[in-house]
Amino acid sequence: MTSNLAAITGIGSVSPYGPFAGLIPECAFEPEPITAWPTAGLRRAFLVKPFRPADVVPGLKTRRLDRLSAWALVASSLAIQDAGIDLSRVDRSRVAVVFGTSFGCAELTEAFYQSAAANGWSGTDPSPFPEGLANAPASHVALWHGLRGPNITVGSTGFAGESAMIQAASLLRHGQADLVIVLAGDTLTRAVYEWYEAAGLLSPVCHNAQSLPEGGFVPSEGVVALVLETAGRKEMRAYAHFTSGRWAMDGKAVETIRQMLGSAVPSLTICAGNGAPCATSSTDAVAREIGGPSTEIAPARAVAAGLADAGAFLHLILALGSRPRSGQALMLGTAGGSGFAALLLELP
Repeated sequence: MTSNLAAITGIGSVSPYGPFAGLIPECAFEPEPITAWPTAGLRRAFLVKPFRPADVVPGLKTRRLDRLSAWALVASSLAIQDAGIDLSRVDRSRVAVVFGTSFGCAELTEAFYQSAAANGWSGTDPSPFPEGLANAPASHVALWHGLRGPNITVGSTGFAGESAMIQAASLLRHGQADLVIVLAGDTLTRAVYEWYEAAGLLSPVCHNAQSLPEGGFVPSEGVVALVLETAGRKEMRAYAHFTSGRWAMDGKAVETIRQMLGSAVPSLTICAGNGAPCATSSTDAVAREIGGPSTEIAPARAVAAGLADAGAFLHLILALGSRPRSGQALMLGTAGGSGFAALLLELP
């Protein structure tokens, strides 16, 4: 049944858990105080601890890059390594890159506009501008690995990760690529954090040292890369197979997702909050309405939910790390209750 489906064969990530190839080991931790910029009192978030990319991927030079591009290079390299793919033996014109993001390279974009505010447009430092473009991470991934297939960046409000996955699967299905490096991620910057705060979206945990409550929204950051390929490679090992994906607005979410499922009954539903405060409850309710009482619900993890529109992949690999039973899995994401994205997967 899975022979013609797109298989997830490699995973790489840079997240608050650190840089990892494959599934992330189970561990729990609290948000950390923000020290990268001045704050009015204690402010906390789930942050990626500083590391040297070249210590993870030898030879990698990232000095002039936005952190998002640097993390994309590390995550993609780890995913290719995890998949056991030797790119020297692959037709690189048939390897695509699809990147999903909410804010893009926000750090260098901030630096460019701060320079303009301080010095005027005539005195602005132009060096951050090229690396502040949202498609820079996908471009760097293609250049570093020598990939010449389609190169796509998806900025999809609410569902960047899910949209990137659907786009990547479409490239395989229509014969436009044999293999896709599909990524999703964002960095947390001062402007983004302060916007969340001004909008009243943050959990009280961000402003005190209390333990994290279930479903609280604490901002996070990171990049996850997946290798998606069609069946046929002899050494291929699949974490899961992608079957289909849909978007649905609130009023027709259950109906639309049930149409996508057809006769399939998910044995596991993975709930993703995607940066929506208290989103777990609404996602959980839809998950139970669709799957019924026998469906195992993997709730949104606070670290992944804080990754705004790009957290779907982190939710997925955290759920896979808990070793769910085989069968149909439904990846169900929501963004502030404005709509839902659903991905149907088969677990081996």
